[in-house]
Amino acid sequence: MPKVADDPAVTAVAQSLGCTPAQVGLAWLLHHLPNTLLIPGTADIGHLEANIAAGSIALDDATLTALDAAGSQPTDAASD
Repeated sequence: MPKVADDPAVTAVAQSLGCTPAQVGLAWLLHHLPNTLLIPGTADIGHLEANIAAGSIALDDATLTALDAAGSQPTDAASD
């Protein structure tokens, strides 16, 4: 299963927002499932702070549409 942070659409959104692809993935999940408690594991305080900051990332409608489309695309691994 490919990581969401490796998707080119996620990487492009991250660059445009000035955050990491992992933060975009977390923000996207929180947008669709706001009652979800995400528990990404980390042993690094910097990663923990970045994960927490993902909750404050605002994704506009165009960005959400691009991310939703990326999530529905079949991957090369899925077609093998």
